[in-house]
Amino acid sequence: MEFAGALRQAVQESGLTLERIRHRLAQRGLTVSVASLSYWQRGRSRPRSRTVVVALEEILRVPAGALIDLLDDPVPGAAPPRGAPGLALGSAVPPDRASASAAGTELWPDPQRYARVVGQLDRSGDHRLERLSVHDLYRFGPDRRPLGLTVREVLRATGDDIDRVVRVHPMDGAGPEPAGLRYCRAGRVRAEGGLVGFELIFDRVLSAGDTVVIEYELSRPSGDCERRFPRPVRDYLAIVQFHAETLPARCYGHARAGERAPRRRLGELWIGASGSAHLALGDVRRGIVGIEWEWD
Repeated sequence: MEFAGALRQAVQESGLTLERIRHRLAQRGLTVSVASLSYWQRGRSRPRSRTVVVALEEILRVPAGALIDLLDDPVPGAAPPRGAPGLALGSAVPPDRASASAAGTELWPDPQRYARVVGQLDRSGDHRLERLSVHDLYRFGPDRRPLGLTVREVLRATGDDIDRVVRVHPMDGAGPEPAGLRYCRAGRVRAEGGLVGFELIFDRVLSAGDTVVIEYELSRPSGDCERRFPRPVRDYLAIVQFHAETLPARCYGHARAGERAPRRRLGELWIGASGSAHLALGDVRRGIVGIEWEWD
């Protein structure tokens, strides 16, 4: 279901008039006109504020993420994200998979395993966190095997009382706990079949508008340098650091809408004198992006 249809259904089931909804938003310090609410549920426009959408979910008493996850879908016919011409990752998700897309399960090889892992963790605040930037640094040894992954993210809260975020990564074998934690601490960790999920608890409880930085390391990441985005991110940077004795012949960026979607190359990446290659993208929507290479 598209955002407009889901909002229209939620309004009808709530029994509230648009004027009443406008009034309740105003009580929360959010100014939205009745005309805007009408346009949103008719698909003529979309809200620009995630804070407003989170408030609508609470006022209309729909499950957390029921509206905002649909808002993350690209508008039909919208221009591709800046910094990546033609990179419209989310547009390839079929409508009949909307519920799976909202949960992010279509991004993983085994959706049921992913659901089991994250189902044991507290993701109540995830949909109220805007990802401003994600930076991944992959390191490889002289034997071409992965040595580690360092991740740094900057997040901004679109709601109140948020104290943690959940992250999931494919691992080479049994997944250890994240190490090298900075600006956060580890909560619960769950692993199953080459997949590890964990809670990262912030230094403080966030209110709407607050930002937070998290940083962590994984010692046995999967050899596939891919990042799965169930929600948009404004700035993504992936760096692959190779050993000086074993440099690949060529590197490429790639993107796909889901685990079973065809992979599309984004162009060749320069391997610098430092033995590294990087992929920088702006305004990435839902999907999978990564770096691949050829040794010979």
